[in-house]
Formats: sequence, structure tokens, C-alpha cells
Amino acid sequence: METRRLGKTGMIVSVLGFGASEIGYQNIAPRTVEKLLNAALDSGLNVIDTAACYDVSEELIGKTVGARRFEYYLFTKCGHASGLMAKDWTPELVEKSVARSLARLRTEYVDLLQFHSCDAGTLRNEELVAALVRMREKGMTRAIGYSGDGDDALAAITLGVFDTLQISVNLADQEALDRALPAAAASDMGVIAKRPIANAAWLKNRWSVPEYERPYWRRLRKLDYPILRGPARDAVGAALRFTLAAPGVHTAIVGTTRPSRWAENARLLESGPMPAADFEAIRARWREVAEPDWNGMR
Repeated sequence: METRRLGKTGMIVSVLGFGASEIGYQNIAPRTVEKLLNAALDSGLNVIDTAACYDVSEELIGKTVGARRFEYYLFTKCGHASGLMAKDWTPELVEKSVARSLARLRTEYVDLLQFHSCDAGTLRNEELVAALVRMREKGMTRAIGYSGDGDDALAAITLGVFDTLQISVNLADQEALDRALPAAAASDMGVIAKRPIANAAWLKNRWSVPEYERPYWRRLRKLDYPILRGPARDAVGAALRFTLAAPGVHTAIVGTTRPSRWAENARLLESGPMPAADFEAIRARWREVAEPDWNGMR
């Protein structure tokens, strides 16, 4: 699998990463998670991204692939108490959350510790940001980052303390390409694309699409990309290749609960990068029909 340097972190990451929210929230059996994560690692993936608030996700990762810890980069997020006796977005919480995450993940450190989608106002709390920096100084994380979108992402970039940015980039969510990604590249920040296939919302009908995915579903109906009219497998591959063709993106986080999906995802990229002409046609269509309120989705 292709690899890229994750900006100033120096980590050489696979272009596909595993997003672990679904395994935490969907009551997936540990045996299935073990097959899923081992299949991902065996397919060449070397990034696993989770969060303290993804229910049992961290515990499952530690239990099922803790023994393979040195084969992958481990990313997690903090900021929400998620059961801890502390207020959200406080220095005290950062300390407690990281200690709990390391215990759950069965590791002495993570490779990336990210703030989980706080707003620009929260980022102006110097003591809070300093607490995250201390985690890096103590060796509890190799790098620190911010996960979020829109004006909040720009505020995080401008702050100048974060090594990485995790942000929505896909066919239905292109605000970052014009705003955050150029700024992140200028600061040599590593960029992690979330929701790279737009939740495959175009494959669902009006009645089955979940509420959270409806903005993408509505946008894609209006955008009406020709590449999404063919077989589902080809359309998903095109969507993924579009995100990975975005300037400045280093890895794209994909979630699944199917162990066979990782070999399939790896095959989707075998045809190589998306041709520049195809990428620009998608961008032109976005500029033509995107509405003013089509902001990055948190």
C-alpha cells in the first residue's frame, strides 16, 4: 500500500487508515474486531484512529491487536469526559483522559493525541492547550493534533502548536480544499482525511439514509457526479481516490465492521492515483453547484 510522510511528524503512514468509531458504538464482538483489525494490518494499513469517547473502541483495540503494537501508528482523541469525574475541556481532564486511554489501549504511548472537535473559543484557553503539549513533552504521545472543520480548523492551524489536522474531505465536503488544506500545507501539518467516501450516502435511498448522513445525501443528489452512477465498487473507489488526490492529504480514515473490507479497499487503489483531469472535473462541478452553507461537517 502506498505510504506518505505525515507532515512535520515524520511518520510514514499508509494512505488508508482504520477509523475505529464503529467498532466502539455498534456492539461488535471482540472476535470479529480481532479478525477485522488483523486483516487491516495484513493488508498493509499502519494507522488506527480512535477516541476516548468512542465507547469501547480503545479497549477493543488494546485487547485484539495490542500484541502487534509496533506494526501500526496509534491515534486517539481527548476532550470529552466520557465517564471521567472531570469537566469537558479542562487541563485536569486531559491528564485523566490520556492515562485512561493508555491503559485501555495497553500501550505506554500513542503516536498522535488529538483534541476532538472543540470550537475556536476553547482553543483560546492557553492552559488547556498547554496540557496537551505537556503530554508530548512527557512522552505520552509523539505528536499532537486537532480534529475538526471550518473556522475551528483554521483557528487550530493558526495557533501554530498542532502537528496534524484531521478534517472532512470528500466528494460532498470540499470546503477544506479551498480553506484549511492550503494553510495546513504551509505549516507542514500532517493531514488526516475523515469521511473520505462521504459515508457512501449516494447508495442509500431517501427513507434509509440516517439523519446524520442526510446533508451528504442531499448534496450528492444535486452534484450528480457521473462517477457515482456506475457499480457501487467502482464508485466507492473513485470517491476514495478523489480524497487521496486532494493536495496535502496524507492518509484517509475509513471505518468498517467487515473483516473482508480491507483487502477490498486495498484493491480499489490498485489502479493508481486519480487522473488530474478527473479530479479537476469534480472540483469544477462542486464550484458550479455548491451552496453557501455547504460547510465542512463535524
